Amino acid sequence: MADAPGTLARDHLRAFIERIERLEEEKASLMEDIREVYAEAKGTGFDPKIMRQVVRIRKMEPDQRQEQEFVLDTYLSALGMLEQAPGAEADAMAAAAE
Repeated sequence: MADAPGTLARDHLRAFIERIERLEEEKASLMEDIREVYAEAKGTGFDPKIMRQVVRIRKMEPDQRQEQEFVLDTYLSALGMLEQAPGAEADAMAAAAE
């Protein structure tokens, strides 16, 4: 006797859903482990917020990171929040005038 139509598709779907559920459980466990590492680091004096930024930055490609740093520097400079080397502002203004 052959399986009813759709039984194979239903079994495949159920297998996928069950795999996803297992992976979600593993992910939750890993996320808890990561939180514990950050808490341990904080207990020894490190700043978890900055550590998260470092982890995010280390995932970037070098050119992507440089572009982001350039844009950030541009915004900070436009807001007068970026210290410039003496004479750098005059050099930049002279270059813009050319």
